[in-house]
Amino acid sequence: MSFFSFPNPVNDKAARTVATGVVLIGVLTLVTGWWWLTVPLALGFVGRVLAGPRLSPLGWLAMKVIGPRLGAPRYTPGPPKRFAQGIGVVFSTTAAVLALGFGQTLAAGIVLGVLVLFATLEAALGFCAGCFVFGHLMRLGVIPQDTCEACADISLRQPVASA
Repeated sequence: MSFFSFPNPVNDKAARTVATGVVLIGVLTLVTGWWWLTVPLALGFVGRVLAGPRLSPLGWLAMKVIGPRLGAPRYTPGPPKRFAQGIGVVFSTTAAVLALGFGQTLAAGIVLGVLVLFATLEAALGFCAGCFVFGHLMRLGVIPQDTCEACADISLRQPVASA
């Protein structure tokens, strides 16, 4: 596996832990107005897109420290999660540029608020909006089926353990 690769499959518990971190950083930014926090938030998303948790302190903490303490891993396909991280890059970078580059903190707050909303859905409910969009783009043929064999073939999916 190369350094610049994304894990496949991904431990969903670690992914939800990362989402929790994104929520905390995003809410802290919105409450305090510390817009500089959007820079490490955006860099974390970039790092996760490029190399999974290797370049992201939050990703590394979630995968190596917190995730394993949450019990047995629950695996999910990696390509949709990488796509979702890419959407996070767009939203967090946009918020950073709006706030720090143009002083448009209201617009930045709206963009960051949307990111926090979707990260909350992932963290609290396990609903990954980026993964949902990824699946629809595969069905429409925008993303090739071979990008994620487990996504394309329902027989490859692991059964969900009941809680």
